[in-house]
Amino acid sequence: MPTKKTTKKTARKAVKKTVKKTARKAVKKTAKRTVKRAAKKTAKKKVAKKTTARKPLVYADNEKSFWVTNGEILNSLVALRDALERMEKEVFAYHVGKAHNDFSKWVEEVLGDKKCAQDLKKAKTPKTARATVVKHLKSYFK
Repeated sequence: MPTKKTTKKTARKAVKKTVKKTARKAVKKTAKRTVKRAAKKTAKKKVAKKTTARKPLVYADNEKSFWVTNGEILNSLVALRDALERMEKEVFAYHVGKAHNDFSKWVEEVLGDKKCAQDLKKAKTPKTARATVVKHLKSYFK
């Protein structure tokens, strides 16, 4: 017949084995979850980076440059942005009216930026037109 000491020792060993097995399983599960989460995060980051593509800035030839009534000659969106910053309202009103928008037309036909041209059609002042151009220039200089 076994003594009390051997019974206690056997019980302790059995408890230790059970605890160790349970701990190992818990660690494995936690490790698997962590790896899965990390994989999902990196997959999301890779997708986000691929969608941000830079557009090349277009410069118009001399014969297709925009001639402003105040004498300035514009050949890109950067030049348009700078001109709109110091443009007087009268000069802007000459090129932008209810029936026409010379800046929008030039940006679409010569520079090939349809989204910027559509937004420029909505601009009623040099300040709002400049803000529109600045917003669209960000897609060129990311």
